[in-house]
This record gives sequence, structure tokens and C-alpha cells, in this order.
Amino acid sequence: MAVHWVRQETRTKASTKTDTDGQTSKSARFEARITAEQKSLFLKAATLTGRSLTDFVVASAQEAATRTVQQHEAMTLSIRDRKAFVAALLQAGAPGARLRKAAQRYKRHAAATDAD
Repeated sequence: MAVHWVRQETRTKASTKTDTDGQTSKSARFEARITAEQKSLFLKAATLTGRSLTDFVVASAQEAATRTVQQHEAMTLSIRDRKAFVAALLQAGAPGARLRKAAQRYKRHAAATDAD
């Protein structure tokens, strides 16, 4: 499947307002060459959902693109977080005074509970 960007205009902030029907004006155009079988499938799916072929294809592409970007960002974030967590564990300093006091309180409490 070949995909071509046909035209993209730069619009000012004032020209991107919604029209009287509440629709945002669109200025970029997208064109794709597809097989007859793909077009038939897309048209059938669009009809089943009560949308035009264009609306169906654009909405489906936007959903797939959004999902792809979110998955990539989540994966990137989790890798970065994992590296930071492991680094913090490996480079952990000595416990501070508050942590030592808390550990002593816990040991006293645990010993008292075991004695009961």
C-alpha cells in the first residue's frame, strides 16, 4: 500500500475555528493507494458502523496512531523508570537516622508481639 501526502496548508489560529455546524475546519489532505479488496473491506466496515468511508478510515487510523504512540511512551517510560529504580538500589547509601529509629521501633514492636 502506497501512502502519499498530497497537500498541507499552514493555517493561522483564527482560521482553525469551528464552523456553524461545530466542526473544526480541516486543511491537510491524505491520500492512499489500496487494493480493491481493502477498499471493499473498509467500505463494509464503514457501512456497518454508519459512517462514511472517509470518516471510518480517518477515525481508525487516528485510533491506531494514538494507541501506538501511547504504547511506545508507556514502554519508554517503564524502561527509564526501571533503570532509575535499579540504579537507586545498587547505589543505595547507608540508612539515615530516621530509618534506623524506625527499624528499632519495629524490632521492639515485633519482639513484644512475639512474646504475647
